[in-house]
Amino acid sequence: MKNVFDINDVNEIITRISKLTPETKGLWGKMSVSQMLAHCNVSYEMVYENIHPKPNPVVRFILKTFIKKIVVNEAPYKKSSGSAPSFIIKDEKDFEKEKSRLIDYIRKTQELGGAYFDNKESHSFGKLTTTEWNNMFYKHLNHHLSQFGV
Repeated sequence: MKNVFDINDVNEIITRISKLTPETKGLWGKMSVSQMLAHCNVSYEMVYENIHPKPNPVVRFILKTFIKKIVVNEAPYKKSSGSAPSFIIKDEKDFEKEKSRLIDYIRKTQELGGAYFDNKESHSFGKLTTTEWNNMFYKHLNHHLSQFGV
């Protein structure tokens, strides 16, 4: 799996994002390309912004017990798999703004480095290792960039 903390892998991810245009169509799913970029930004908003409410203790227990292992392992997501409610983007978004935000978040994550994330508390899953953070970030990005053919 690629490493979101490695500058070479991050440059490759950004190159893939740079190939997207406002007209790029998904190979599966219902999101537009701008909605997909906004959807990918949610992962980073949960780390860097205080705009998403944390799940209540019951939901958090369910997420940690049943969903965490799916999100942080190396197995790719299935096409058209479901999303948590906070990740569902219903309205149309500004392509350039969402693209720029995503690239900025990816760069910030790489610059902070793996040590910053090791044992850091996640929004939904409790403390994660650097490897789990990497898998969560990269797997999600790769899934959606592949969805849009880049």
